[in-house]
Amino acid sequence: MSLTSLITKKFISSKRNSKFLSFISLISILGIALGVAVVIISLTILDGFDSVVKDKIFNFRAHIYITAFSDKNLPDSKKFEEMLKEECGSQFESLSPFINKLGIIRSSKNSDGININGIPVAQGKGIEEYIISGKFDIADSTSLVMGKKLAEKLSLKVGDKVTLFSLKKDEIPSPENPPAIEQFYVKGIFSSGMAEYDDRNVFININTAKSFFEMPDQISGYNLRVKNITGIDSLADRLQRTVRYPYYVRSIYQVYSNIFTWLELQKKPIPIILGLIILVAVFNIVGTLLMFTLEKTGDIGILKTLGMKRKQIIRIFIYNGLYIGAAGVAIGNIAAFVLSLLQKEYKIISLPDSVYFLSNVPISFNLFNYLIVSVVALLLSFAASIIPSYVAAGIKPISAIRFN
Repeated sequence: MSLTSLITKKFISSKRNSKFLSFISLISILGIALGVAVVIISLTILDGFDSVVKDKIFNFRAHIYITAFSDKNLPDSKKFEEMLKEECGSQFESLSPFINKLGIIRSSKNSDGININGIPVAQGKGIEEYIISGKFDIADSTSLVMGKKLAEKLSLKVGDKVTLFSLKKDEIPSPENPPAIEQFYVKGIFSSGMAEYDDRNVFININTAKSFFEMPDQISGYNLRVKNITGIDSLADRLQRTVRYPYYVRSIYQVYSNIFTWLELQKKPIPIILGLIILVAVFNIVGTLLMFTLEKTGDIGILKTLGMKRKQIIRIFIYNGLYIGAAGVAIGNIAAFVLSLLQKEYKIISLPDSVYFLSNVPISFNLFNYLIVSVVALLLSFAASIIPSYVAAGIKPISAIRFN
């Protein structure tokens, strides 16, 4: 161990006449720890929101939607599907038609307005992992899957019977064209944690939907999934130029622009919060080291008298500042990890899913967040140590000894 490191250790561990200074050092360490923990937890939660919301949207919905302008029906064309596959090239993953219409669902106790989604059986794979009761089964013509919130409002469970009401052929009911009315059985209940899906959507087989709405050769649109979502906006633009009117092509980022904009806006206050925490931490360290300089003035004079160089004095105070910073960073990292883990395992903090699209605060651990915040905090601790260290190094030995 070098002489500088040894003296730094003695200064830090010394208890003589330094109770107040030790308390101030502790406050500084805790201030840095609090700042580091707050920033890491904020980034962890933001990453969680970004990851969970996007995963759920991508699981429940397609990457690119092909519908008609004014929500009109489209022909169910195999030739059109082949053309889309060719246009996507190696990026193509899957393509499936869907039917989406408004309707009313009625149980024995209540009724509510809903979106009736007719999809192929294979398209329900993304929803299967969110099933909490029963299973995702829409193979039968009387099978139906619904969201948890909707099931709770209607007091339904798996196996219960419901009645769906809607328009036939998108026309106002008349004696010649009565409304579509059919009974279904609840085969599965899913919970995505997103009110937009859990409160409004039911899923039935697309062939059943065609019969129910009396549109045997028509659909509402196509759900297109690609292997890599990077560049799907440009792919959607290219498809729009190819298919033209009446087809309307949109990427998932365009359809749910409000959600993705909201996710981006959440990240904007982080630099301001980080800046304020950094400012407080820097003042803490500078203040602590200046007080440390005053207390150790006599010791500094003795060390200079014995021949210690100016650079060594500077190094002692920088080491002391880094010690305060490192202790705060370590405590902050541990606190952030423990609190994040508790939230992830026990869902301590809940959210109104009608506002935040999720029922609890999501957590996504990212080692990079811990690393970058720790490095920045240590660099600032180093920077904050420079001024007090030069003040200490500038003390004259005779004045220091007299001061003591």
